[in-house]
Amino acid sequence: MPEKLGFREIAATLRADIMSGLYPTATLLPSEPELAQRYGASRSLVNRAMSVLAAEGLVRPRQGRGTIVTWLPPMLHSPDRYRRAAREHNGAKGAFDSEVRALGLEPTHEITVEHAEPPANVADALGLPRGEVNCLVRRRRLLASGIPVRLNSTWIPLSIASNTVLEEPAPVIKGGVKSALADLGYPQSEARERIVPSRLPTEDEAQALEISRDRTVTDIVHTGHTADGQTVEVTTTLAPAHYLVIEHTFPLT
Repeated sequence: MPEKLGFREIAATLRADIMSGLYPTATLLPSEPELAQRYGASRSLVNRAMSVLAAEGLVRPRQGRGTIVTWLPPMLHSPDRYRRAAREHNGAKGAFDSEVRALGLEPTHEITVEHAEPPANVADALGLPRGEVNCLVRRRRLLASGIPVRLNSTWIPLSIASNTVLEEPAPVIKGGVKSALADLGYPQSEARERIVPSRLPTEDEAQALEISRDRTVTDIVHTGHTADGQTVEVTTTLAPAHYLVIEHTFPLT
């Protein structure tokens, strides 16, 4: 039995156990009474340690279930993720599927699809009139073994998306939206991303991502273009900042 520990020491021990894989992602930690007995500490100290780990994004209490491990190795966000071979690797339904499976976790897509009026900035990027229902929007909450890690909205002109597989409200598209657009005759040759690295989430965003309002999130606006300069896709992504590492390679002249 170790000497009595403070809550910071308990948090440090549990953090190391999580990082080492002793408590894998998406599994439950031992209960607070078990941990209190293990560390020779009061439940209140264990509870404070859990609060520290929750604030770091490593664990999350689940009503009626206990405390689940939510630590994930940060996913590398780089241009390579958009290559067709990466998006379709082992039958993946897009880049997210491929990345999550590479971590040994199970991807889940919660998808809704509708015809909608795009925000003004999206309409402008797509070269569409403002104030009209002229887009298909695919909204997705993306989970890794039950842990929400992305909120995506992909906007595509109805002139392209109507009566196509893009209207299917299920992750049935091998390679994701980009592969579907390519198969419809709109292969993308260039993409541009605007990244806002850190802000606090709204209440609805925090609830959907199951994070504290104190955790920062990253916004990514991705715009895809065909070789003739036509913009065919605008995708907005919101992710907890601690789940992302952003890396870009570019030439220097």
